Amino acid sequence: MACPVHNRCHKFGRSVKAIIAQSKTLVIYGVYTFFFVLMLGIIGQYIPFDTDIAFLRIKQQYVDIPHYIPAFAVHTFSSVICLLAGFTQFSPMVRKRWPSLHRGMGKLYVFSVLALIAPSGFIIGVYANGGIWSQIAFCLLAVLWFVFTAIAYQSIRKGQIVRHQQFMLRSFALALSAITLRAWKYVIVAAFHPRPMDVYQIIAWLGWVLNLAVAEYIIFKWIKK
Repeated sequence: MACPVHNRCHKFGRSVKAIIAQSKTLVIYGVYTFFFVLMLGIIGQYIPFDTDIAFLRIKQQYVDIPHYIPAFAVHTFSSVICLLAGFTQFSPMVRKRWPSLHRGMGKLYVFSVLALIAPSGFIIGVYANGGIWSQIAFCLLAVLWFVFTAIAYQSIRKGQIVRHQQFMLRSFALALSAITLRAWKYVIVAAFHPRPMDVYQIIAWLGWVLNLAVAEYIIFKWIKK
């Protein structure tokens, strides 16, 4: 016969674990929302669009290249789509209660990355600040983002759910580089005061390589084949 005290303790323990898990989720979504709003503010600087404002002020040598400004505009404004998708793609509650929302936002994310963000990111990556190493970093980021997203989409169409989860996590880790590279820039400048071009060379790699490393750890730890 089960001990009533033991059962109550067991239920209490499960309740505490559930509360902790929910709290962690709320914190994660809260932090993500904070940075999402910051990104909206950054993007909002370009409305109405001007080629002599914010980041474009240091890219004046490229604004007359016919494909640069269109690529920059596409990359900047379409990035909102993939960041917005982050609220729906990794929530078990959304997948369970609103699967059509999960699928719809997932398709929108895939389309935005494959058709808009990754190709335009590669184009502007060719002209990245910091020289050849920064250019390689941003172009490689665009290529990997495209490839991971394409594999994630192909996997779910074939019913390969685990593979889809793995590559979608890799894809979104690269999407988050829009946030993390700016965060790293702030930290590095505040702590070390390096030369501007040195900063670009560092964050060009650090902004997404560390994200991908974290994604690989999560995949290894929790998303098993």
